[in-house]
Amino acid sequence: QVHLVESGGGLVQPGGSLRLSCAASGSIFSFNVMGWFRQAPGKQRELVATITSGSRTNYADSVKARCTISRDNAKNTVYLQMSSLKPEDTAVYYCYVQTVPNYENYWGQGTQVTVSS
Repeated sequence: QVHLVESGGGLVQPGGSLRLSCAASGSIFSFNVMGWFRQAPGKQRELVATITSGSRTNYADSVKARCTISRDNAKNTVYLQMSSLKPEDTAVYYCYVQTVPNYENYWGQGTQVTVSS
Protein backbone atom coordinates (compact mmCIF):
# COMPACT_ATOMS: atom_id res chain seq x y z
CA GLN A 1 0.00 0.00 0.00
CA VAL A 2 1.43 3.36 -1.05
CA HIS A 3 1.69 5.92 1.72
CA LEU A 4 2.03 9.64 0.99
CA VAL A 5 3.10 12.09 3.70
CA GLU A 6 2.54 15.74 2.85
CA SER A 7 3.93 18.74 4.69
CA GLY A 8 4.49 22.46 4.28
CA GLY A 9 1.02 23.94 4.02
CA GLY A 10 -0.18 26.82 6.13
CA LEU A 11 -1.21 30.45 6.21
CA VAL A 12 0.82 32.93 4.20
CA GLN A 13 0.33 36.56 3.24
CA PRO A 14 -0.20 37.59 -0.38
CA GLY A 15 3.14 37.77 -2.12
CA GLY A 16 4.65 35.21 0.21
CA SER A 17 6.20 31.82 -0.44
CA LEU A 18 5.67 28.23 0.66
CA ARG A 19 7.30 24.89 -0.08
CA LEU A 20 5.23 21.74 -0.06
CA SER A 21 6.80 18.32 0.33
CA CYS A 22 5.41 14.84 -0.23
CA ALA A 23 7.27 11.65 0.63
CA ALA A 24 6.05 8.42 -0.95
CA SER A 25 6.66 4.94 0.39
CA GLY A 26 5.29 1.43 0.46
CA SER A 27 5.30 0.50 -3.22
CA ILE A 28 7.16 -2.38 -4.78
CA PHE A 29 6.89 -0.52 -8.08
CA SER A 30 8.62 2.65 -9.26
CA PHE A 31 7.09 6.09 -8.91
CA ASN A 32 6.73 7.48 -12.39
CA VAL A 33 4.75 10.70 -12.28
CA MET A 34 4.66 12.69 -9.06
CA GLY A 35 2.93 15.98 -8.55
CA TRP A 36 0.40 18.27 -6.99
CA PHE A 37 -3.25 19.05 -7.59
CA ARG A 38 -5.42 21.48 -5.67
CA GLN A 39 -9.08 21.95 -4.86
CA ALA A 40 -10.59 25.23 -3.76
CA PRO A 41 -13.99 25.39 -2.03
CA GLY A 42 -16.79 24.84 -4.53
CA LYS A 43 -14.40 24.01 -7.36
CA GLN A 44 -13.12 20.86 -9.02
CA ARG A 45 -9.69 19.46 -8.30
CA GLU A 46 -7.18 20.86 -10.77
CA LEU A 47 -3.61 20.26 -11.83
CA VAL A 48 -0.89 22.40 -10.31
CA ALA A 49 2.26 20.66 -11.54
CA THR A 50 3.68 17.23 -12.25
CA ILE A 51 7.15 15.82 -12.79
CA THR A 52 8.22 12.49 -14.26
CA SER A 53 11.03 10.27 -13.08
CA GLY A 54 13.02 11.73 -15.96
CA SER A 55 12.37 15.27 -14.66
CA ARG A 56 9.95 16.29 -17.39
CA THR A 57 7.63 18.90 -15.88
CA ASN A 58 4.13 20.12 -16.59
CA TYR A 59 2.53 23.20 -15.01
CA ALA A 60 -0.88 24.79 -14.97
CA ASP A 61 -0.78 28.11 -16.79
CA SER A 62 -2.01 29.88 -13.65
CA VAL A 63 1.11 28.91 -11.65
CA LYS A 64 3.78 28.39 -14.31
CA ALA A 65 5.66 31.62 -13.61
CA ARG A 66 5.39 31.29 -9.83
CA CYS A 67 6.01 27.64 -9.01
CA THR A 68 8.81 25.14 -9.36
CA ILE A 69 8.31 21.41 -8.98
CA SER A 70 11.23 19.12 -8.23
CA ARG A 71 11.85 15.63 -6.91
CA ASP A 72 14.46 13.58 -5.13
CA ASN A 73 14.24 10.11 -6.64
CA ALA A 74 16.46 8.61 -3.95
CA LYS A 75 13.97 9.78 -1.30
CA ASN A 76 10.81 9.31 -3.42
CA THR A 77 9.92 12.87 -2.49
CA VAL A 78 8.37 15.61 -4.57
CA TYR A 79 8.54 19.31 -3.75
CA LEU A 80 6.54 22.32 -4.86
CA GLN A 81 8.08 25.72 -4.32
CA MET A 82 5.44 28.43 -4.61
CA SER A 83 6.15 32.15 -4.63
CA SER A 84 4.23 35.37 -5.22
CA LEU A 85 1.22 33.64 -3.75
CA LYS A 86 -2.23 35.10 -4.38
CA PRO A 87 -5.51 34.70 -2.49
CA GLU A 88 -6.78 32.62 -5.40
CA ASP A 89 -4.09 30.06 -4.65
CA THR A 90 -5.99 29.21 -1.47
CA ALA A 91 -6.95 25.54 -1.65
CA VAL A 92 -6.29 22.09 -0.33
CA TYR A 93 -3.20 20.80 -2.12
CA TYR A 94 -3.06 17.06 -2.83
CA CYS A 95 0.03 15.05 -3.56
CA TYR A 96 -0.30 12.61 -6.47
CA VAL A 97 1.86 9.71 -7.60
CA GLN A 98 1.58 7.14 -10.33
CA THR A 99 3.44 3.85 -10.12
CA VAL A 100 4.77 1.83 -13.03
CA PRO A 101 4.47 -0.59 -14.63
CA ASN A 102 1.00 -1.08 -13.17
CA TYR A 103 -0.10 2.57 -13.70
CA GLU A 104 -1.89 2.90 -10.37
CA ASN A 105 -2.71 6.40 -9.09
CA TYR A 106 -2.47 7.44 -5.45
CA TRP A 107 -3.47 10.58 -3.58
CA GLY A 108 -2.34 12.14 -0.34
CA GLN A 109 -4.69 13.36 2.39
CA GLY A 110 -4.21 16.98 1.36
CA THR A 111 -2.61 19.99 3.01
CA GLN A 112 -4.33 23.36 3.38
CA VAL A 113 -2.73 26.43 1.85
CA THR A 114 -4.38 29.73 2.78
CA VAL A 115 -3.22 33.01 1.27
CA SER A 116 -4.64 35.90 3.23
CA SER A 117 -3.62 39.11 4.91
